[in-house]
Amino acid sequence: MTDSRRQRRIWYAVGAVLVVAFLAYGTTSFKSNLTPYVSFEEAARTGNKVQIAGSLVENSTEYLDASEDLRFSMADEKGHTLTVHYKGVKPGNFEEAVQIVAVGTYQKGVFHAEQLLVKCPSKYQGLEDDVRSYGSET
Repeated sequence: MTDSRRQRRIWYAVGAVLVVAFLAYGTTSFKSNLTPYVSFEEAARTGNKVQIAGSLVENSTEYLDASEDLRFSMADEKGHTLTVHYKGVKPGNFEEAVQIVAVGTYQKGVFHAEQLLVKCPSKYQGLEDDVRSYGSET
């Protein structure tokens, strides 16, 4: 075998290794960023990073401004409740939230949220009024 053929085969092998390494890295990165929606029971069972959705339990919110600690209870559709701890700035209009989505992990009886997504009814009230007014003009 000539030297040029040997070098070409080595470069093909290096290229194949790089492609396989890139695909493996891409697959694991994509898989680690997936956070499925689960029930409260499943979140407690798995201990993995997941998303849970529910409504805010009235008068369950405790927020400490100095440490930016937010604790509250969420209720799911079946009426199960779960205590959630979030470290960060309390979202605006949190008390008026219709639905809350928490992304995080369940540990020792508490769901530790890394992210909170709050659906507030006041953000959508203006849209309904606009749709009605546009509807009456036509």
